Amino acid sequence: MRVNSFCVYDFRSIENSSWIDCNETTTLVGVNESGKTNILKALWKFNPVSEGKIDILHDIPVTKLSEFRNKIDQIKFISVKFDICNEDVKRLEELSGNTISGLEYVIVSRYYNGKYQVEYSKQTKIAAIENGDDNENKNENEYVSVPTAVVNIMPKFVYYSNYGNLSSKIYLPHALKWIKGEKVQGIETNEEQVRTLKVLFDFVNLDPQEIMELGKDPKVVAMQRNRNSTEATPEEIKKAENDKEQRSILLQSAGGYLTQKFKDWWKQGEYKFRFEADGDYFRIWVSDLVRTEEVALELRSTGLQWFLSFYLIFLMESQKENKNAVLLLDEAGLTLHPMAQKDLVRFFESLSENNQIINTTHSPFIIDSSNIDSCRVVYADELGHTIVSSDLRQGADKLNEKSIYAVHAAMGLGISDVLLQGCQVVIVEGPSDQYYFNGIKTFLIKEKLFTPSQEIVFMPSGGVKGIAGIVSMVSGKMDDLPYVIVDSDKSGEDVKKKLVSHLYNGNEKKIIEIKEFSDIDNCEVEDIIPFDLQKRSIDKLFNKVEDVYFEDNYQDEVSLVYQVEQFAQNHGLELFKGWKVDVAKDVKRQISKRKKVDIDSSYIDKWKALFLKLNK
Repeated sequence: MRVNSFCVYDFRSIENSSWIDCNETTTLVGVNESGKTNILKALWKFNPVSEGKIDILHDIPVTKLSEFRNKIDQIKFISVKFDICNEDVKRLEELSGNTISGLEYVIVSRYYNGKYQVEYSKQTKIAAIENGDDNENKNENEYVSVPTAVVNIMPKFVYYSNYGNLSSKIYLPHALKWIKGEKVQGIETNEEQVRTLKVLFDFVNLDPQEIMELGKDPKVVAMQRNRNSTEATPEEIKKAENDKEQRSILLQSAGGYLTQKFKDWWKQGEYKFRFEADGDYFRIWVSDLVRTEEVALELRSTGLQWFLSFYLIFLMESQKENKNAVLLLDEAGLTLHPMAQKDLVRFFESLSENNQIINTTHSPFIIDSSNIDSCRVVYADELGHTIVSSDLRQGADKLNEKSIYAVHAAMGLGISDVLLQGCQVVIVEGPSDQYYFNGIKTFLIKEKLFTPSQEIVFMPSGGVKGIAGIVSMVSGKMDDLPYVIVDSDKSGEDVKKKLVSHLYNGNEKKIIEIKEFSDIDNCEVEDIIPFDLQKRSIDKLFNKVEDVYFEDNYQDEVSLVYQVEQFAQNHGLELFKGWKVDVAKDVKRQISKRKKVDIDSSYIDKWKALFLKLNK
């Protein structure tokens, strides 16, 4: 079950967050005190792996506590919409003893009394399995209701805000007790540090009990054998020598393994880790190519300590205890250098292969500039209530200006990276085109249908009128003119003529028109995208129209955008500004999940032809 979207109600600073769409990695961006943490904690308390207990006194907004506290069974604080796949349906059928058809999604809400409510997609049909089915030998008492089955298979949510940095000097007898959940008299247990310590030993395949046993002094062994003597036998001395050699080799191997694996993620230097055991003490030493002398881990930078702990915890826990859980990361990596924060974004990408991630930040360096559509802006309204919006336009709401600053800074940094790193820039008309082409690019590369000679970056110009200005800016930083892709409507034709008469005189081939890949008159980018990928989002535009469906009137030989605008006009509806962007975002999400066999080959051929023209 994948989180499609969620909505938080009457939880701390949040009155109604509105529905928040989720990608594989979703970033909530906002200034301090905007309410980002409250959103994550509402999600955590929806279905926590551990802890996450609902706290009536502190979770219900203060202004509503007296009203709500005596009717907590009627007040929900969160609803989560999950996409349902065929495997999910099979599991639900096995648990409930029902046949289920037409189930595309479920919406699960949780109330302040801890109870859940489950709603199904409208076309869902549920019927009890008849006798004689494969489940005939199963006791009816083993079945549960479908809503209970849904709750049972929902993913768990894991909230992280503190990441316990490792100590470089570890006393093994104490560490063993902590790992087993025992207390050490006179020493306060640092739970976060213990968790990191346990993960470290698991990651490098070391048993702290074995390391301690292998390091025993032969005199101690002699005393354990005979309390009246510390004289070790020759056999005990020889065994101790062999044990210590074995321990040394094990530690050397483990340190080399950590060095090799960590190098793949930390790009701020090439570090070497060495483990040492001295009696009952376990030490971690660090050196690098510049500072070759070894120093204790805790004397290295806070950023290195933080990233090592973070790396170990998430790499191990996301693959084991928290596999398939939704990871909620609160302000991760703020102590890191900006370049290391960019490494963290790449680390998120690897984690999202097994876990959906929802993270919060106010740093532009932790925003993936190539996936701006995964950002949601969090800010407070005039009454102090937390608002979440996917509208990233500057000036869309004066209250979100400070929160949205990080997103626009990230976009600026992304453009700077493009210019500095020599990527191939392709100018497109708007953000919807950017989403479409990024989605297509990822699909073609994933399916091994296209190999770019260099990274291709699509840069929106803010409309056809902005193309010339963006081209001038980019070409001033590059050795060559960038490619430009324009729609084949009148405005696209006009801008092509203007460019050819000036900047692109003699370079006409670098202006690509959509009509080269479509026979439709006045075609736009939407016309080289399969309608079945766009249908879902277009249906949402017209959900208020009764008894008439856009799909029934759709004509594949007419420009899609024109048809959508005409359909809206014919039914007295006003399309909201940015509807094309919302459709494009959804298409990009769908393309990322599709395989070659899932998409009409005629469209794939068009995509390949277009991208081959871009490949220098």
